Amino acid sequence: MFDRYLQNIYRLISNDIGIDLGTANTLVYVKGHGIVINEPSVVAVNQKTGQVVAVGVSAKAMLGRTPGHILAVRPVVDGVISDFEVTEEMMAYLLNSSQKQARKFLGPRVVVGVPSGVTNVETRAVRDVTKNTGAREVHIVEQPMAAAIGIRLPIHEPVGSMIIDIGGGTTDIAVISLGGVVQSKNIKVAGDRFNNDIISYMRSEFKILIGEKTAENIKIAIGAVIPVSPAMEAVVKGRDLVSGLPREVALTDTDVREALAPSIDILLESVREVLEITPPEIVSDIMHRGIYLVGGGALLRGLDELLREYIRIPIHIAEDPLTAVARGTGIILEHFDLFKDVLIKNEDESSPDS
Repeated sequence: MFDRYLQNIYRLISNDIGIDLGTANTLVYVKGHGIVINEPSVVAVNQKTGQVVAVGVSAKAMLGRTPGHILAVRPVVDGVISDFEVTEEMMAYLLNSSQKQARKFLGPRVVVGVPSGVTNVETRAVRDVTKNTGAREVHIVEQPMAAAIGIRLPIHEPVGSMIIDIGGGTTDIAVISLGGVVQSKNIKVAGDRFNNDIISYMRSEFKILIGEKTAENIKIAIGAVIPVSPAMEAVVKGRDLVSGLPREVALTDTDVREALAPSIDILLESVREVLEITPPEIVSDIMHRGIYLVGGGALLRGLDELLREYIRIPIHIAEDPLTAVARGTGIILEHFDLFKDVLIKNEDESSPDS
């Protein structure tokens, strides 16, 4: 009885928070308020003083434009923490900003989405960073599971669902049934890889050096994996590798398609490999219900059509695919008892004192 009373008090005086900790962007969901923050996972640090200069949008604007003593870094690489201290600073900034929605007396319960197949060490790093920023409880959920919950797939029913989460650092391919992941594969072919493909193509074919931000803008503006009509074109400015002087060229969607082709082939083959090892009854369900695409990569023009043609299964792009994981963490918070079985168990939870 007293425990229930305490739980009600916690519910009233603390904000429960869901976090999609992504390589490209970090989204924060506050229970009762929805998604309140959607910021790039970038932090600018003054190397002379060790102080954080900027976080999120303002830090991303500094990428490639900073003086020697200021370093703009992405502390989350391939979906996992690469710089513990900088990630902690970023998380503290985001959590503090999100909790301006209401007064906070106790630390929040936090649900964090991470890529599938993360190691115990990587999971522990996420828990420690989140705890150090003031969380009362930290729970970890795999991003494809959170995305499936976010787009309202029937994950607890005896029916198979397949979801492909194409993020910034990694792509998660997962088959889900009865509240668990039946088969999954995590590959480092995603938004960042596509950007690097465009940079490499510009260097080899046009002898022009461009930055990561320019490559991302090209991908968004004219990126396509199948021929489109009418054809798209963009003017790209960079540094000529021969003369060292500024130069601009016209780039078409055909060029971008050629640049992305090797990575797209790896993605298609990975989807096929997951289907190959999936139980036949679940494959039958997937053939009937289709495969769902989420994440920023789902917006790449023609990807759904190319997948449909390659594997002969219906492909659905989820509504608002960029926020699917964050919405899933929010639903977990709203109905915690119903979804707590999908969380990655903490080794400490089995101890009598926890």
